[in-house]
Amino acid sequence: MSVKKDLRGHRRHYESGSIGRDNLDPNPFMQFGRWLQESIDMEAIDATAMTLATATSDGIPSARIILLKQYDEQGFCWYTDSRSQKGQELANNAQATMLFYWREMNRQVRIQGSVEQLSAEDAEAYFNSRPDGSRFSAAASCQSSPVEKRADLEKEVQRLRELYPQGDVPRPATWIGYRLKPVYFEFWQGLVNRLHDRLVYRPNTENGWSIERISP
Repeated sequence: MSVKKDLRGHRRHYESGSIGRDNLDPNPFMQFGRWLQESIDMEAIDATAMTLATATSDGIPSARIILLKQYDEQGFCWYTDSRSQKGQELANNAQATMLFYWREMNRQVRIQGSVEQLSAEDAEAYFNSRPDGSRFSAAASCQSSPVEKRADLEKEVQRLRELYPQGDVPRPATWIGYRLKPVYFEFWQGLVNRLHDRLVYRPNTENGWSIERISP
């Protein structure tokens, strides 16, 4: 049995306002914060969710949805198990791209850069701020490794709960934070007839960042 589905006629129309250099902040971090806050104010679902793309040392890519946990002009941060596929790929190729997509506003932001690890103290502080269930799940899981059945994971969570009845399960040393340090921002605004706006920020030693428009 063959599988074939023609999706060429499936589309939606964009009815957003255009953006230009005159209404972009000269600082891409400030511009990102503006768009993120507007998305949050509109009660967009998972406004802090982003696609994180990594690659092996020989260029085989992978991508997944994760959540942004903090950012400043040093970069954009998230937390995960360093034994995961993304963690292993970043250990061998510390370059990544993140993509935010806010459907309700017809907007995307693409950010590229190098990735570094956050301090153990930072990871410890965030780990201990997480809900009880999230901490036990993280401690019980060797992320991305094979597991025979779900019951094995549940059994490990239960073992840890019995071992730490007060809920003070320790952070695994492999559960750490990462920071992407941007060298490229692209702000995309969906527009009518697919004549979209795309404006790019790149580092400029003279004034911090240069901005240019690129074709949709």
